[in-house]
Amino acid sequence: MTVTAEAPIIGEHVDGIDITVVNERAVRASAGLLFLGGIVAFMVAALTDDFQPLRMFGAAFMVDMILRLFVGTKYTPSLIIGTLLVWRQRPEWVGGAQKRLAWSFGLGMAFVSCGVMGFLDIANGFTLALCALCLGLLFIESAFGICMGCDLQRMFARTKSELCAGDTCTYVPPKRGERHTVLTPGDRRQ
Repeated sequence: MTVTAEAPIIGEHVDGIDITVVNERAVRASAGLLFLGGIVAFMVAALTDDFQPLRMFGAAFMVDMILRLFVGTKYTPSLIIGTLLVWRQRPEWVGGAQKRLAWSFGLGMAFVSCGVMGFLDIANGFTLALCALCLGLLFIESAFGICMGCDLQRMFARTKSELCAGDTCTYVPPKRGERHTVLTPGDRRQ
């Protein structure tokens, strides 16, 4: 009897890497797509006081996060589209554990935002503030590659983060006033 390893829900196994990983480029592309849809719905709500598009976006965002966390990253619409958009680029593999925390945080924010908009009927200003926070985090992820979940994982997890986006879990920037030293390909051979 042979035992086969079950495919991971979040991420995939890549030769030479011991942990499950996610393509950061596809994640950033999907964050950009979600931000685009969210900012359009947010602006409609803020300018016209019609919250229906924002409710629909909130529900779609929540479904996207649920699919990422509980069904698998291979079956999430925004990640599928993001992967197609960056298919010609070399993947930047990041740890799946950090993304799991980030997406759990996003799902929690979606539940709170949808609850505020749908069931609690809280003031529109509070709803817009919550959505602005979520959209801000999506923008930071897509534009700058900064993942709040990854930062939280690095600060509070019992185990050390591996394969962080932009190599932030192992890179030590120079102190203020010190110069960066950039090696050219010829310098590395020496």
